[in-house]
Amino acid sequence: MMGTQAQLLVDAQNFLGEGVRWCERSGRVFWTNIEGCQLHALTLATGARQAWDMPERLACFAQTDSDDILLLGLATRLAWFDARSGAVTPLHTVEGDLPMTRLNDGRCDRQGRFVFGTLDERPCRDAIASFYRLNLDLTLERLPLPAIAISNSICFSVDGTAMYFCDSMKKAIYRWDDYLGGDASRVRVFAVLEPGPGAADGATIDADDHLWSAQWGGGKVLRFAPDGSVERTVTLPVSQPSCVSLGGGTFDELFITTAQESLSPAQLAAEPLAGGLFHARQPGVRGLPEVRFGAVPA
Repeated sequence: MMGTQAQLLVDAQNFLGEGVRWCERSGRVFWTNIEGCQLHALTLATGARQAWDMPERLACFAQTDSDDILLLGLATRLAWFDARSGAVTPLHTVEGDLPMTRLNDGRCDRQGRFVFGTLDERPCRDAIASFYRLNLDLTLERLPLPAIAISNSICFSVDGTAMYFCDSMKKAIYRWDDYLGGDASRVRVFAVLEPGPGAADGATIDADDHLWSAQWGGGKVLRFAPDGSVERTVTLPVSQPSCVSLGGGTFDELFITTAQESLSPAQLAAEPLAGGLFHARQPGVRGLPEVRFGAVPA
């Protein structure tokens, strides 16, 4: 099994860095600091940074065919965001009847639809959250998957027929083999995590159909082969990696967001780079461009 070490790219000091995405058109890495209510961007070639304030916590987002328009997954709603003007235009309220939940992980499927999930913010972390899909006609539907406590690991097989997901309260990542057909009985365990620290968080799929999983609390990223075995490990000097994306000029650079959330003062002192954006070259690996949401505002 291969192993590499990630290096700090931006000392962002994010309380809850998340949702990292590579944009091949602009050569920028985007990510969110959820609790800071900000969207961040780094131009990889120059090191120039940008940040946009959001009206509420930004959990996830997707690029669109317009380089200046993003689809936002805010804490309570979906919305359009115009990076030129900073305008946020509401699209759908999500789980308005459940004030204890907020949006969490999200990513476009291979068909250009935005799939996302919610989480229970209460300490009890009950399985009251769900997965949803925003279709290209802008209708919103709940996916027929079991209720979860913390939605994560949303990504899709290269051929687009299968969806991966998890409940971060459980030590497993699941694969929905019949994502396109919609038969929820065809969900199976894809990978079981080892006992000890580490919960499955954000994930992505590379061109070889291997799944990269940030291990929250485990200080590492795992690359799973299609059979669910661990093919390699990327370690970090911080304990809470939260999301991953493959990008760079040849799509062989792994970008990793991390967080300070829930760390004690002693832990923060021991992890001064917590909340930073990290990266690690992965020779021989090739990522895929992020699928863009297939609709734009009228």
